[in-house]
Amino acid sequence: MTIANWTILGACMLPVVTMGLAKAASVRLPDRKARYDNNHPRDWEAKLTGWQARAYAAQNNGFEALPLFIAAVILAQQAHAEQGRIDLLALSFIGIRIAYVAAYLADIGTLRSLIWGAGLATNIALLAMA
Repeated sequence: MTIANWTILGACMLPVVTMGLAKAASVRLPDRKARYDNNHPRDWEAKLTGWQARAYAAQNNGFEALPLFIAAVILAQQAHAEQGRIDLLALSFIGIRIAYVAAYLADIGTLRSLIWGAGLATNIALLAMA
């Protein structure tokens, strides 16, 4: 399996980890009603505020970013583009997505948007290789 293929798995796991942070943090809350409720997760998500609400939004954006990234990697590989370059761009995308989540959690909207644009540009570069 190529590095780029492993990054697809990483990109799929990143949204899960992002929301996992919010769920794990809720375990320490003094108000038991504010803690994550696995029996009613949608009710819990609807009540989120602050960085936990942003984690939920970042998770959703992470899932939204997956189809283009996965397609870009697969199409570049099917076109027999240089694998080293595909791997580098795919690894860059993962780094960019981690920075995106960090900016989202820190509530730095302008930086977050710029980082999102870098992720899109990475996908376009991968697609251009196809």
